Amino acid sequence: MFSVLRDLGWFFRREKRRYAVGMILLIVAGVLELLPPRLLGNAIDEIVSGSITTGSLLTYVGLILALLLLIYWITYIWMHSLFGGSNLVERLLRSRFMNRLMTMTPAFFERNRTGDLMARATNDIRAVSTTVGFGMLTLVDSTMYFTVVLMAMGFLVSWKLTLAAVLPLPLIAIAMIYYGKAIHDRYSLAQDAFGDMNDQVLESVSGVRVIRAYVQERLDEKRFADITEDVYRKNMAVAKVDSFFEPTIRFCVGLSYIIALTYGIYLVFRNQITLGDLVSFNMYLGMIVWPMFAIGELINIMQRGGASLERIDETLNTKPDVEDVPHPTAVTEPKRIELKDVTFRYPTSTVDNLSGVSLMLEKGQTLGVVGRTGSGKSTLLKQLLHEYPTGRGEILISGVRIEQIALEQLHSWMGYVPQEQILFSKSVRENIQFGYAGADDERIMAAITAAAFQNDLGTLSDGLDTLVGERGVSLSGGQKQRVSISRAFIANPEILILDDALSAVDARTEAQIIENIRRERSGKTTLISTHRLSAIEHADHIVVLEDGRITERGTHQELLAQNGWYREQFDRQQVENNLTNE
Repeated sequence: MFSVLRDLGWFFRREKRRYAVGMILLIVAGVLELLPPRLLGNAIDEIVSGSITTGSLLTYVGLILALLLLIYWITYIWMHSLFGGSNLVERLLRSRFMNRLMTMTPAFFERNRTGDLMARATNDIRAVSTTVGFGMLTLVDSTMYFTVVLMAMGFLVSWKLTLAAVLPLPLIAIAMIYYGKAIHDRYSLAQDAFGDMNDQVLESVSGVRVIRAYVQERLDEKRFADITEDVYRKNMAVAKVDSFFEPTIRFCVGLSYIIALTYGIYLVFRNQITLGDLVSFNMYLGMIVWPMFAIGELINIMQRGGASLERIDETLNTKPDVEDVPHPTAVTEPKRIELKDVTFRYPTSTVDNLSGVSLMLEKGQTLGVVGRTGSGKSTLLKQLLHEYPTGRGEILISGVRIEQIALEQLHSWMGYVPQEQILFSKSVRENIQFGYAGADDERIMAAITAAAFQNDLGTLSDGLDTLVGERGVSLSGGQKQRVSISRAFIANPEILILDDALSAVDARTEAQIIENIRRERSGKTTLISTHRLSAIEHADHIVVLEDGRITERGTHQELLAQNGWYREQFDRQQVENNLTNE
């Protein structure tokens, strides 16, 4: 049960002063709380014996008020310490979790659902922070405070009465062990179900246009209702066990009161304790009720926190599929890109997605990659991003294997425009500045002009400050592509990768962008994959892929002379263009 505290040992060691102060003051406050009942018992005994005076009564009242003020001040400090630690661990874990996600490669996100990751970053981290704050409170109260109160009952009143009153306590311990295991198992299932629900919400929101287009609203509502019902059932399973904690403790506390009252009256009649002692004992027994409840709360919190920490640690302890080597080789600039007999297979694939690919590209040259859908064009370009472990063969940049180059340095050379454009829920300006933080309007407009987006600014409600919405929902496909291209242009990367990034623009706009690329990127390397051959006619090297293999290579004129797939595709597109023009 307490394994969660062991696993969080790194945090408690880091914040040992905070927790030392908080727990010591919590114990001091508990000891001070024992004094008012004892003072009240003494006052009652003086009243019964008739020896009470105005002066002694005022003394008792003054002492009790002073103790209450002191307890109030001490309680404020320990609460600030313990619950401040709760907020601190939540911030630390959330930062670590996000940093870990930023180092993960696509293979990780293929194995883990986004909704489940969101559940771990929210509900699970909150459960752990509760363990560090309220959990530590219940731990101290259910052990130290409980022990102190028991000792006060035994030493200040009667050991006989104390032993009789605590007879029901073993029943609580037995019940808590059983309830704790059930809570851990059921809470893990409930959190998994919450992750499934998050996933469904994400899919429904992002795919709402398709859902409406195919009139699937009722079906999607039914699917979501089924998932929320599953979440409800699993959380109710947790609540059913949780509901046993308080009645069990109340039952045992009730037995303790019955024993204390019955046996206490007997001891009073036998003159073994005074009436004031019995009143003090019952007040102490009332004070021990919370530690008894704290035992149940402690087990509940620790089991929830343990289950959540296991899920968080599962992500934090996952090693990235691609990691930096301990001593990377320094490369000043990417002068040459070379692939030597590269064979690559995705982790989820059963066949090679690239097979025996070899090519070389000098700095300043342009590579065109064409082929049928699924032929491996994107896979070839992504090899330079080093998102997956390299397969067989070698990928060299300036003569150094890509595995030996620091990932941060490698990615700093790259400007990447993927097939599926990812825009953030910010303004057009901020999306473009993502490629070069703090870029002024002059530089932004230069990038926009290079991407042939300048004429579209006038159609946007607020120009550069227009919010693009979730994933750029307020922009057309062509506009999203050109904003993404602007973002890549403004970074002025050494290597620009356009992965079918012109598919949503018309031929005239495409020609303008290609011309801008040729002019603006003179002396820098560019890789373009496309279905429209007009986009790569100017390329220094063109390769045709088929099932992950290079079947044709050469310049535009050389490939036309080979009368292969490239020539056939070129002729077909020329006919289509002529028909469109007519």
